[in-house]
Amino acid sequence: MLIISFMDIQNLQAFVHVADTGSFSRAGESLHLTQPAISKRVAALETQLQASLFDRIGRQVALTEAGRALLPRARRILLELQDTRRALSRLGEQVSGPLIMGTSHHLGLHRLPPVLREFTLRYPEVDLDIRFMESEAAAHAVERGDLELAVITLPLQPAPSLATRCVWPDPLVVAVAADHPLAKHPAPGATALGGWPCILPDHSTYTRILIDTAFADLGVTLQPRLSTNYLETIRMLVSIGIGWGMLPQSMVGDSLVTLTPPGIHISRELGVVRHRERSLSRAGEELLGLLGVPAAVA
Repeated sequence: MLIISFMDIQNLQAFVHVADTGSFSRAGESLHLTQPAISKRVAALETQLQASLFDRIGRQVALTEAGRALLPRARRILLELQDTRRALSRLGEQVSGPLIMGTSHHLGLHRLPPVLREFTLRYPEVDLDIRFMESEAAAHAVERGDLELAVITLPLQPAPSLATRCVWPDPLVVAVAADHPLAKHPAPGATALGGWPCILPDHSTYTRILIDTAFADLGVTLQPRLSTNYLETIRMLVSIGIGWGMLPQSMVGDSLVTLTPPGIHISRELGVVRHRERSLSRAGEELLGLLGVPAAVA
C-alpha cells in the first residue's frame, strides 16, 4: 500500500512545477522557495522512487522517461488532494479559505471589479488569489488543476474536461482614428479593410481566431502591422492612426470612429471556465453566484 506523507506532497509539487516551467529556479519562484530547496525536494523524490526524473544538461532541464511516466500521476494525486480539501471545507458554514482564480487583464479591469468588491465585502475570510494571465493560459491552468476557476474569454473549442458558461456577450467592432482615411467610409467592404494595416491580438488567441475566421470566410487575408494581446494597447495604437483595429463596443468611446463593414459580425463570449470533475469550494460557489452562474451547471 502506498502511503503519501506531507513531505511526499511537497516533493511532488516541486517535481510538477519544475516540469511545467522547465527550470528549477522558476519553479522555486512559483512556490516561493529557493532553487536549492526545490533541488533537494526533487532529489528526495528521485531517491524514494529510485529513478532519475530529469536530465540536467547545462541550464536545460528535460523529463526522463521515468519523469514523463510520473507527471500525469503526480498531477492526479495533487488534484485529488485539492479536491479533498475543497470538499472538506464545504462542510462548515463559514465561507473561508483559499480561492485561486485566473482572469485576463481586460476582464480584470473592465468587468470584474464590482463583482470582486462585493465578494470581498461579503466574505472577508476568503484568501482570494487572483492570477492575471492570457485567457488561453488560464484555460490550460484550470485544466491542469492549478486554478479552481477562471473568468476569461471563453475558448472556442474547450477541452472535454472543461465546463464553460457565458456571462457577458462581447460584440467587437471595427474602429479607426477620426483622421484615418477609412473614417470617411463608414461601411467599407471587408476587401477594402484587408488593404489597410491593422492592429490585432496575437494569432494564437481566441479573439484573433474569431477575427481571422470571419474575414477568411469572405476571402480576405488581413495585414496586421502589430500584434498585442492588451486591448488597451490596441485602442491606443488605433487612436494614433497606426492602423484599424477590432475592439469591444464598450471600449470605443468618443475618440474613435466605428465602421460597419457588411458581412462582418463578430462577438466573443466572456465567462467562467471550471473543471468538470473538481468540486468547487464554498468560496468558488459564492463567486459564481455573484456572476449569475449556478454552480451546478457551470
